[in-house]
Amino acid sequence: MKKIKRVAAVHDISGFGKASLTVVIPILSTMGIQVCPLPTAVLSAISEYPQTRLHDLTGFMDEVISHWQALGLKFDAIYSGFLGSPRQVSNVQNLIKETASAQCLIVIDPVMGDNGKLYSVFSAEIITCMQELVKSAHVITPNLTEAAFLLDEKTEQKLNREGVIKWLYRLSEMGPQTVIITSVPDYDDESKTCTFAYDKFNNEYWKMSCSYLPGRFPGTGDAFTSIITGALLQNSSLPAAIEKSVRFVYNAIEFSLDYIFDRRQGIYFEPLLPELLKNVPYYGIQRLEV
Repeated sequence: MKKIKRVAAVHDISGFGKASLTVVIPILSTMGIQVCPLPTAVLSAISEYPQTRLHDLTGFMDEVISHWQALGLKFDAIYSGFLGSPRQVSNVQNLIKETASAQCLIVIDPVMGDNGKLYSVFSAEIITCMQELVKSAHVITPNLTEAAFLLDEKTEQKLNREGVIKWLYRLSEMGPQTVIITSVPDYDDESKTCTFAYDKFNNEYWKMSCSYLPGRFPGTGDAFTSIITGALLQNSSLPAAIEKSVRFVYNAIEFSLDYIFDRRQGIYFEPLLPELLKNVPYYGIQRLEV
């Protein structure tokens, strides 16, 4: 008999717009994973829109975790994204302690900022909290700005090959087995953007480039890390998981550009979900010799 993998997904949920749980749930469900949402907040619309109404669920998170513990629930993966406060970071640490199975995959997307800046809802305290949380992770997926925050580095740096490798290694020394940094400008071609990764167990570094597409779509990071989580739970290799994630997000952005809608809603990815059920051949990702 086959086992259905179960993920505790710690993210916010919005009534309008596609990010966080409205992206996480359809992607992981399509990949055959049972998603158990632990909402951190309910928003009227994603934060790209002005005057968004937000109902904080920090206290309710405590109740959910206690109930799950009483039910004896164990998870094959715990996957966190946007956490609105230091207390919510502590909630995730408690969730890991109380409900992680023996072989549980801990995936932390340390959502803090982008384009060199913290998101406006955060103070610098969130950096210290995330630095502590990633110690519990097996996989982390910061963008370049968030990687700089975790390492107490300046965010405006332009990294060459050796610089990226050093950052990957230093992040792995904080605890994670696998480090994936997204949104890194390609040092070989300014028209491209890269995803870099380090697998500490096998001491392997990876790079995947793709052309930069114009336009900003919320939720692409949520889609990326959700596919990474699902692929690893399906026992895919790290390079195969990265290849599938990068290609899906790229194709979803390209697909979305053919439609007229407010880009603040996020990518129009739903018609492409069947692509997640296909095996992806290797032809974009490369192993870096160090």
